[in-house]
Amino acid sequence: MTGILGALSDAWSEIRVHKLRVLLSLIGIAVSVAALTGVVAISEYQRQFQAEQSDRWGGRAATLVVTISSDDGAPVDFDAFDERFTGVAERFEFSHTARIAQGMVVPVQLPDGIVDVNSRLIDPLYSQIHREQLLEGRWMRDADSDALSPPVVITEALWDRIGRTPVAQHPTLTLAGPAGGTYQVVGVVPRQGFGDEELRVDILYDAYRARVDALPEGAWPQYEIWLGQGQVDEIAPVLAMDLRAGLPEGQTVSVSRSDWAAQPGALDAQTTFEMVTGGIAAVILALGALSLINIQLVAMRQRVREIGVRRAFGATSGRVFFSVFLESLVATTVAGLVGIAIVVAVLRSDWVVTSLFYGIQDIPPFPMRAAFVGLAASILVGAVAGFIPALVALRVKVILSLIHI
Repeated sequence: MTGILGALSDAWSEIRVHKLRVLLSLIGIAVSVAALTGVVAISEYQRQFQAEQSDRWGGRAATLVVTISSDDGAPVDFDAFDERFTGVAERFEFSHTARIAQGMVVPVQLPDGIVDVNSRLIDPLYSQIHREQLLEGRWMRDADSDALSPPVVITEALWDRIGRTPVAQHPTLTLAGPAGGTYQVVGVVPRQGFGDEELRVDILYDAYRARVDALPEGAWPQYEIWLGQGQVDEIAPVLAMDLRAGLPEGQTVSVSRSDWAAQPGALDAQTTFEMVTGGIAAVILALGALSLINIQLVAMRQRVREIGVRRAFGATSGRVFFSVFLESLVATTVAGLVGIAIVVAVLRSDWVVTSLFYGIQDIPPFPMRAAFVGLAASILVGAVAGFIPALVALRVKVILSLIHI
């Protein structure tokens, strides 16, 4: 134990004496470790971002979608099935359910005339199931169904068409047709990418049905339930049986998962991303390690006399070996910690993360896995870069090293 502490003291003294050489040789290691740590951390943020994007399309894990259809194309009594679904949901004590009716078009009065606009009828909890993100305003609430001017949420492209009036100033939208009337715009959905010019208005399901007796022809209603992943496999078949019980002949109820976690190969893209970026970071780290080994070997040739003197004054082979070995190990560990600290400081900024992953909502804390990987890499590089020069130091002959003193 005393020998190791002595070797560690010798290594630290050598680092302090040759500060410039050590600093120059370790800048590359710090950069390489920072790159590796950053790649691992960014892959974790990418995983969260991908999950949120998938949630917006298919619902959170695990989301069940319930649909009813007729085998012979005959009309389905959606109001009756709605009551059936509500009763079953209460019996199962589901906390997050939503009705969605898609495939609708409503005429909207715009400054340049009446334009047919895509529309959806939605329950308030849809926003939680699908992580709906708003550019401005708020989402619809249950209490809004009793408002004289029912609330609607519109896309950013439609908001542009009505003059982009701030939501705080209570802009309105005038609809024609069976559900005609004045609606209050309470929220705006941002564009989902470059070139997204969809004109769409989302209407509260109950508010629409209070004005219109039946869903329009062509509307495609479905029901969504957000469950825990541990419950879905047990509940889904039982739920399907309950909903099918007593249905008129020729009608079929389908219960399936729509969330990304249920899709085959859902994580393939993430795995590929991690392998590619991790490979690039590993190459950078390997180049940094080779550079450090080369510098250490050159420095060792210049320290032959110094090592010979230490051997002549009684330094054992073990102490010489460990002092050279620990010199590299300590220096690379410190450099690795500096690189990790820089990455942590940068990626703990919400501004940086949201700039890299626009639209991410639940920013996870800095992943400790990334810090551990970076630290392990710096220790490994230090061990390799110290072991080879340490072996060279053991071969130094005391007599030959002292000839030219």
